[in-house]
Amino acid sequence: METVFEAAGGTEGMLRLADAWHRRVLADEVVAHAFHHGFKPDHTERLAAYWAEALGGPVAYTGVYGDESSVVRRHSGNGEHTEMDRRAIACFDEALTDVGITEDPLRQVLHDYFAWATTTTMNRYHDPAEDVPEGLPLPRWSWTGLQP
Repeated sequence: METVFEAAGGTEGMLRLADAWHRRVLADEVVAHAFHHGFKPDHTERLAAYWAEALGGPVAYTGVYGDESSVVRRHSGNGEHTEMDRRAIACFDEALTDVGITEDPLRQVLHDYFAWATTTTMNRYHDPAEDVPEGLPLPRWSWTGLQP
C-alpha cells in the first residue's frame, strides 16, 4: 500500500505543499506573527522534510536537520495561541487546494495530520521551551492516523 507521503507526490509534493502553506501563512495577519522575528532561508525545505518523514517518507528531517525535541522547542514558550492555530490549519487546507489535493481520502488524512500536529505536539509546551524533554520521537502518521 502506498504511503501518505507517496500519495501526496513524494518529496516534490511535500515541497510544493510546504511552499504553498508558507506563502499562505505569511499573508495571514495572525499567523504571520509567528514569523515576525524572521525564519531560516531553508524553512520550506525543512518543513517539507519534516512532513515527508512524518507521513511515511524517508528520514529526511531527523537525518539532516535535528530531532523532534528541537522542533517542539521552536514552537514552544509562546503561551496559548488558539486563534493562530485555527488559522494555520485553515491556511493548510487552502494550501492543499493550491497544490491540487482536493480529493479524499488524501485531503482528509493530510488535514487530520496537520490539525493534530498543530494542536498537540507543537502546542504541548506553552511556557517555557526549556520544559521540552530530550529524545522526543518524531510522530508518524498513516492512512489510519497516528502510528504507535
